[in-house]
Amino acid sequence: MAWYDEAIFYHIYPLGLCGAEKQNTYEGVSHRLNDCLPWVDHLVSLGCNALYIGPLFESVGHGYETTDYKKLDCRLGTNEDLKNFVTYCHKKNVHVIFDGVFNHTGSQSRYFNADGFYPGVGAAQSTDSPYFNWFSFHPWPTDYDAWWGIMTLPAVQENEPDYRDFIIRGQDSVVRHWLRAGASGWRLDVADELPDDFIAEIRTAMRSEER
Repeated sequence: MAWYDEAIFYHIYPLGLCGAEKQNTYEGVSHRLNDCLPWVDHLVSLGCNALYIGPLFESVGHGYETTDYKKLDCRLGTNEDLKNFVTYCHKKNVHVIFDGVFNHTGSQSRYFNADGFYPGVGAAQSTDSPYFNWFSFHPWPTDYDAWWGIMTLPAVQENEPDYRDFIIRGQDSVVRHWLRAGASGWRLDVADELPDDFIAEIRTAMRSEER
Protein backbone atom coordinates (compact mmCIF):
# COMPACT_ATOMS: atom_id res chain seq x y z
CA MET A 1 0.00 0.00 0.00
CA ALA A 2 1.37 3.43 -0.94
CA TRP A 3 1.77 6.12 1.73
CA TYR A 4 -0.92 8.30 0.14
CA ASP A 5 -3.57 5.59 0.41
CA GLU A 6 -3.85 6.29 4.12
CA ALA A 7 -2.56 9.88 4.23
CA ILE A 8 -4.42 12.59 6.11
CA PHE A 9 -3.87 15.91 4.33
CA TYR A 10 -3.65 19.48 5.54
CA HIS A 11 -3.78 22.36 3.03
CA ILE A 12 -1.83 25.62 3.18
CA TYR A 13 -2.18 28.57 0.81
CA PRO A 14 1.15 30.19 1.73
CA LEU A 15 0.74 33.64 0.17
CA GLY A 16 -2.42 34.20 2.21
CA LEU A 17 -1.30 32.48 5.40
CA CYS A 18 1.96 34.42 5.47
CA GLY A 19 0.35 37.78 4.75
CA ALA A 20 2.21 38.40 1.49
CA GLU A 21 1.46 41.51 -0.54
CA LYS A 22 -1.34 40.94 -3.04
CA GLN A 23 0.84 42.25 -5.85
CA ASN A 24 4.45 41.19 -6.33
CA THR A 25 6.80 44.17 -6.62
CA TYR A 26 9.85 41.92 -7.23
CA GLU A 27 11.79 44.19 -4.89
CA GLY A 28 13.91 41.97 -2.72
CA VAL A 29 13.08 38.72 -0.94
CA SER A 30 10.87 38.20 2.10
CA HIS A 31 11.49 34.92 3.92
CA ARG A 32 7.87 34.42 4.91
CA LEU A 33 7.81 30.70 4.20
CA ASN A 34 9.66 30.24 7.49
CA ASP A 35 6.47 31.46 9.20
CA CYS A 36 4.81 28.24 8.04
CA LEU A 37 7.14 26.02 10.07
CA PRO A 38 4.99 26.15 13.25
CA TRP A 39 2.03 25.08 11.13
CA VAL A 40 3.83 21.83 10.37
CA ASP A 41 3.89 21.09 14.10
CA HIS A 42 0.23 22.06 14.26
CA LEU A 43 -0.87 19.73 11.48
CA VAL A 44 1.09 16.89 13.05
CA SER A 45 -0.69 17.55 16.35
CA LEU A 46 -4.01 17.14 14.50
CA GLY A 47 -2.95 13.74 13.20
CA CYS A 48 -2.11 14.81 9.66
CA ASN A 49 0.87 13.31 7.87
CA ALA A 50 0.73 15.01 4.47
CA LEU A 51 0.62 18.60 3.29
CA TYR A 52 -0.76 20.23 0.16
CA ILE A 53 1.04 23.57 -0.19
CA GLY A 54 0.77 26.09 -2.97
CA PRO A 55 0.85 27.75 -5.26
CA LEU A 56 4.49 28.36 -4.49
CA PHE A 57 6.20 29.61 -7.61
CA GLU A 58 6.95 33.16 -8.67
CA SER A 59 3.83 35.01 -9.77
CA VAL A 60 2.35 38.48 -10.10
CA GLY A 61 -0.53 38.18 -7.65
CA HIS A 62 -2.56 35.25 -6.34
CA GLY A 63 -0.04 32.62 -7.38
CA TYR A 64 -1.88 30.89 -10.20
CA GLU A 65 -0.47 33.24 -12.84
CA THR A 66 2.95 31.57 -12.69
CA THR A 67 5.86 33.63 -13.98
CA ASP A 68 8.73 31.23 -13.20
CA TYR A 69 8.17 27.51 -12.54
CA LYS A 70 11.60 26.94 -11.01
CA LYS A 71 11.65 29.77 -8.50
CA LEU A 72 9.87 30.19 -5.18
CA ASP A 73 7.83 33.39 -5.12
CA CYS A 74 10.12 36.09 -3.71
CA ARG A 75 7.29 37.15 -1.38
CA LEU A 76 7.80 33.78 0.33
CA GLY A 77 11.56 33.42 0.14
CA THR A 78 14.24 31.63 -1.80
CA ASN A 79 14.52 28.14 -3.26
CA GLU A 80 16.75 27.32 -0.32
CA ASP A 81 13.96 28.33 2.06
CA LEU A 82 11.63 25.94 0.25
CA LYS A 83 14.11 23.07 0.41
CA ASN A 84 14.62 23.71 4.14
CA PHE A 85 10.86 23.76 4.67
CA VAL A 86 10.46 20.40 2.95
CA THR A 87 13.36 18.98 4.97
CA TYR A 88 11.65 20.09 8.18
CA CYS A 89 8.43 18.40 7.06
CA HIS A 90 10.28 15.18 6.36
CA LYS A 91 11.80 15.26 9.85
CA LYS A 92 8.21 15.37 11.14
CA ASN A 93 7.28 12.45 8.84
CA VAL A 94 5.09 14.71 6.71
CA HIS A 95 4.91 14.24 2.94
CA VAL A 96 4.74 17.46 0.94
CA ILE A 97 2.68 17.84 -2.24
CA PHE A 98 3.36 20.87 -4.45
CA ASP A 99 0.71 22.71 -6.45
CA GLY A 100 1.31 22.35 -10.20
CA VAL A 101 -0.40 25.00 -12.35
CA PHE A 102 0.32 23.54 -15.78
CA ASN A 103 -2.81 24.52 -17.72
CA HIS A 104 -1.77 28.16 -18.14
CA THR A 105 0.99 30.60 -17.24
CA GLY A 106 0.84 34.28 -16.38
CA SER A 107 0.85 36.87 -19.15
CA GLN A 108 3.80 38.51 -17.37
CA SER A 109 5.74 35.25 -17.12
CA ARG A 110 9.20 34.82 -18.56
CA TYR A 111 7.56 32.49 -21.10
CA PHE A 112 4.88 34.88 -22.39
CA ASN A 113 6.47 38.13 -21.16
CA ALA A 114 3.76 40.53 -22.33
CA ASP A 115 5.34 43.52 -20.63
CA GLY A 116 8.98 42.62 -21.33
CA PHE A 117 9.88 42.45 -17.63
CA TYR A 118 12.03 39.34 -17.96
CA PRO A 119 15.27 39.18 -19.93
CA GLY A 120 15.05 37.06 -23.03
CA VAL A 121 12.27 36.80 -25.56
CA GLY A 122 8.79 35.66 -24.59
CA ALA A 123 6.04 34.42 -26.90
CA ALA A 124 4.30 37.81 -26.89
CA GLN A 125 7.47 39.52 -28.08
CA SER A 126 8.59 37.43 -31.03
CA THR A 127 7.42 34.51 -33.14
CA ASP A 128 11.01 33.30 -32.84
CA SER A 129 10.67 32.90 -29.08
CA PRO A 130 11.51 29.39 -27.82
CA TYR A 131 8.15 29.55 -26.03
CA PHE A 132 6.07 30.70 -29.01
CA ASN A 133 4.59 27.27 -29.73
CA TRP A 134 3.42 26.90 -26.14
CA PHE A 135 0.57 29.31 -26.84
CA SER A 136 -2.15 29.67 -29.46
CA PHE A 137 -2.40 33.15 -31.04
CA HIS A 138 -5.13 34.40 -33.37
CA PRO A 139 -3.63 36.73 -34.39
CA TRP A 140 -0.27 37.26 -32.70
CA PRO A 141 0.44 39.00 -30.38
CA THR A 142 -2.69 40.57 -28.89
CA ASP A 143 -5.25 37.79 -29.19
CA TYR A 144 -4.62 34.34 -27.74
CA ASP A 145 -6.31 31.47 -25.98
CA ALA A 146 -6.62 32.18 -22.27
CA TRP A 147 -7.99 30.19 -19.35
CA TRP A 148 -11.72 30.93 -19.27
CA GLY A 149 -11.02 34.07 -21.30
CA ILE A 150 -8.93 35.68 -18.55
CA MET A 151 -6.18 37.37 -20.56
CA THR A 152 -3.71 37.47 -17.67
CA LEU A 153 -3.75 33.64 -17.82
CA PRO A 154 -2.67 32.63 -21.33
CA ALA A 155 -3.51 28.97 -21.90
CA VAL A 156 -0.71 26.62 -22.85
CA GLN A 157 -0.90 23.87 -25.45
CA GLU A 158 -0.17 20.85 -23.31
CA ASN A 159 0.40 18.65 -26.36
CA GLU A 160 3.23 20.87 -27.62
CA PRO A 161 6.40 18.71 -27.34
CA ASP A 162 8.61 21.59 -26.17
CA TYR A 163 6.18 22.34 -23.35
CA ARG A 164 6.01 18.70 -22.29
CA ASP A 165 9.79 18.51 -22.31
CA PHE A 166 10.00 21.56 -20.06
CA ILE A 167 7.33 20.46 -17.60
CA ILE A 168 7.75 16.67 -17.62
CA ARG A 169 10.15 14.92 -19.96
CA GLY A 170 13.46 16.76 -19.66
CA GLN A 171 16.05 15.58 -17.18
CA ASP A 172 15.68 18.90 -15.36
CA SER A 173 11.97 19.30 -16.06
CA VAL A 174 9.81 21.20 -13.61
CA VAL A 175 8.27 18.00 -12.27
CA ARG A 176 11.62 16.28 -11.79
CA HIS A 177 13.37 19.40 -10.46
CA TRP A 178 11.04 19.76 -7.48
CA LEU A 179 10.76 16.04 -6.80
CA ARG A 180 14.53 16.00 -6.43
CA ALA A 181 14.21 18.96 -4.06
CA GLY A 182 12.03 16.82 -1.81
CA ALA A 183 8.45 17.08 -3.01
CA SER A 184 6.53 13.82 -2.66
CA GLY A 185 4.11 14.56 -5.48
CA TRP A 186 1.93 17.04 -7.31
CA ARG A 187 -1.57 18.41 -6.90
CA LEU A 188 -2.64 19.41 -10.42
CA ASP A 189 -4.64 22.61 -10.78
CA VAL A 190 -7.71 22.22 -13.05
CA ALA A 191 -6.71 18.60 -13.62
CA ASP A 192 -10.00 18.01 -15.44
CA GLU A 193 -8.75 20.34 -18.20
CA LEU A 194 -5.42 18.57 -18.69
CA PRO A 195 -5.02 15.79 -21.29
CA ASP A 196 -5.12 12.33 -19.76
CA ASP A 197 -1.79 11.38 -21.31
CA PHE A 198 -0.21 14.57 -19.91
CA ILE A 199 -1.20 13.46 -16.42
CA ALA A 200 -0.03 9.92 -17.16
CA GLU A 201 3.39 11.24 -18.19
CA ILE A 202 3.68 13.15 -14.92
CA ARG A 203 2.93 9.92 -13.09
CA THR A 204 5.63 8.10 -15.07
CA ALA A 205 8.18 10.83 -14.35
CA MET A 206 7.34 10.68 -10.66
CA ARG A 207 7.84 6.93 -10.54
CA SER A 208 11.21 7.26 -12.25
CA GLU A 209 12.30 9.70 -9.52
CA GLU A 210 11.21 7.53 -6.60
CA ARG A 211 14.02 6.80 -4.21
